[in-house]
Amino acid sequence: MKNIVNIAIQFLPQSETKKAYDLVDIAIEVIKNSGLKYKVCPFETVVEGPYDLIMETIEKMQLACFENGAEELLVYLKIQNRKNSDVTIEEKMAKYK
Repeated sequence: MKNIVNIAIQFLPQSETKKAYDLVDIAIEVIKNSGLKYKVCPFETVVEGPYDLIMETIEKMQLACFENGAEELLVYLKIQNRKNSDVTIEEKMAKYK
């Protein structure tokens, strides 16, 4: 897929030794380092970019969480894609500014 998409990512890490919020912070740091546009929200983080690059980033997020103490991850995704045009965070949020 070549279009720019939005993917909402909700990470719910489980660990006996680490706080969930600390692991979520690690996952968000992976997004930050990816160079993708993103917006952190209370229940999920919305990422904007090419589908394949976002999915690669989600894999890196999972690996980083496992490497830092997560024993299990629940990962929920919501994907917005269009057939012939891009989807942007800005277009959806502009009227709320």
